[in-house]
Amino acid sequence: MDSIQQARVDLAAAHRLAARYGYHEGVCNHFSYAIPDMDDRFLLSPYGVHWSQVRASDLLLVNAKGEVIEGNGYAETSAFCIHAAVHLAHPRAACVLHTHMPYATALTSLENSEILPISQNSLRFYQDVAYDNDYGGLVHDMEEGARLASNLGNKRVLMLGNHGVMVVGPTIHQAFDDLYYLERTAELQVLAYSTGKPLRLMGENLARHTKTQFDEERDRYSRIHFDGLLRILDQESPEFRN
Repeated sequence: MDSIQQARVDLAAAHRLAARYGYHEGVCNHFSYAIPDMDDRFLLSPYGVHWSQVRASDLLLVNAKGEVIEGNGYAETSAFCIHAAVHLAHPRAACVLHTHMPYATALTSLENSEILPISQNSLRFYQDVAYDNDYGGLVHDMEEGARLASNLGNKRVLMLGNHGVMVVGPTIHQAFDDLYYLERTAELQVLAYSTGKPLRLMGENLARHTKTQFDEERDRYSRIHFDGLLRILDQESPEFRN
């Protein structure tokens, strides 16, 4: 299987898995993957296909102008404006995942939406999260997409105030692994808030040390995690590869 077809399979799987976990919202939100060595070409989910039914062949190949090079359907305006801007501004962001998943989005609706170092999983993201607190409505122009790309900076997560989240990574499996653990982290933080009890924050030295440990195993572990999820899809809905 060539690298582009493998990317199609993995990105289709990411959509289906996100639907299983409840990260999607209707037929909105969007995932994309930049084709290596092709600066202005990326795979994007077509608007209107439910994530639980996305197949590898459904994914559109679009350029930086929003034109569909391969595939049937069209790129939804906000999807194009957000993803094209991030891919062009950050070559390291080969995969860009944008969702309104409930617990992480709940945090973005708070006055302080910071991911706090209160759990082991939260330390995966220690000092690796950017925050955009200036919600400006639907992203229907490249200027707003460029603003979001700028706010992402060198982080791998952007919390979009009153909106949702964006996760970026060098591979689809790393980005999806981060998306999964970001929602788990947010869920635990929301549950901790709900007790009304004081939070027990971990110290900076411990947080940095644990973050380094996670980073050292990030690619290997995320690949193992994603491969396990692919086996579930292969058993239960193998048509995603088509």
